[in-house]
Amino acid sequence: MITITPVEKIDATIEVPGSKSITQRALIAAALAAGESVLIGPLSSEDTSYTIGALRAMGIEIDDSDPARWVVHGSAGKISEPADDIFLGNNGTATRFLTSVASLGHGIFRITGDPRMSERPIDPLMSALEGWGVNIRSEADNGCPPLTIEADGIRGGKTILPEGKSSQYLSSLLLVAPYADEPAELEVQGEVLSKPYVEMTMEVMAAFGIGGEAAPSLAYFSIPRGGYAGREYRIEGDASGASYFWAAAAITGGRITVANVPVPSLQGDAHLVPLLARMGCQVHKTGHGITVQGPDKLQGIEVDMANMPDVAPTLAVVAAFAEGTTTINNIAHLRIKECDRISAMVTELRKMGADVEEEHDRMIIHGTAGGANLHGATIETYHDHRIAMCFAVASLRVEGVEITGEECVAKSFPDFWERFAILGA
Repeated sequence: MITITPVEKIDATIEVPGSKSITQRALIAAALAAGESVLIGPLSSEDTSYTIGALRAMGIEIDDSDPARWVVHGSAGKISEPADDIFLGNNGTATRFLTSVASLGHGIFRITGDPRMSERPIDPLMSALEGWGVNIRSEADNGCPPLTIEADGIRGGKTILPEGKSSQYLSSLLLVAPYADEPAELEVQGEVLSKPYVEMTMEVMAAFGIGGEAAPSLAYFSIPRGGYAGREYRIEGDASGASYFWAAAAITGGRITVANVPVPSLQGDAHLVPLLARMGCQVHKTGHGITVQGPDKLQGIEVDMANMPDVAPTLAVVAAFAEGTTTINNIAHLRIKECDRISAMVTELRKMGADVEEEHDRMIIHGTAGGANLHGATIETYHDHRIAMCFAVASLRVEGVEITGEECVAKSFPDFWERFAILGA
């Protein structure tokens, strides 16, 4: 359990670790590439350790002894059958990505994780891979891991992804598409959510030498046969991790510069900053980073966060300190993350005295200026790093906020508590 002492004002410049989303995409592209790649500024965390371990089990040589500079010796698309099961904890991104990578191999691949992962759906991805000729099954026959893949390569041609609710399904397919036996076509049915993550995937693919054609709606893709080329690739600071520091500035009326999230950014979560500006913050580009200055009084807003779901919990905390109502729409996909984040946020904010409504795909927060109605509480994190970090923000203004299970931040931001402590120094 951790307790943070509230602060009056903040004025700090910090850097955040490398982007988890970009790191995992770059690892896949570098692993499949011909030749050596050097990843500069990657994220060393529990999730990326799972990804690295799985790639090594599939025959990829990765040197991560220098945390600032990883060297990946690509396999030119050759994937080896692992000796054991591939265990990925609760790393949803890696589970989705490596399911497709394993399909490129030849032999039996078994992908498993912790109990929560066995509740997180992957059946749309399975269906699309089956359309490319992959023999894959959910062992519990519920569309969730554990998975068994009798791999014999990916046929390619046209397949259909039945839904775009998780951008990870789509990104997974795109990353391996160049290595299919035939040029790959992919149609996505239903609304494509979290579009910036798909655009990020295509940017990483292009950086490693593979382009593709996409419909403006991201409902159709055509990817040529080919292969990635090894290269040096620099990874941006993590915008999701930065969100907690920008939010800290917003609710305290302080000033925070995150020095290594650029403008423009590949990361959709950087779009939280314009939302904070709508609530009254001042925003400035500073060198290679972004500065947020909090106002005397925040104002509630209505927003669609379909394309930046990971920072919706951050905004929900800020909203509790804003005058008026904040409505966060189109976030049903938060229910299949590390926990049901909508339910978790509503439950824990109510513990602190916040007036919050929960609907299937949105949260409605009736805030008070400065969080005048809020009080201390013991916060359950549900083993979810994002819940822990966003309530750290609330504790900067409210006395007596105790956060349990704080070690879960290791998933994406291992030294979060040390860096966050700088704000009170």
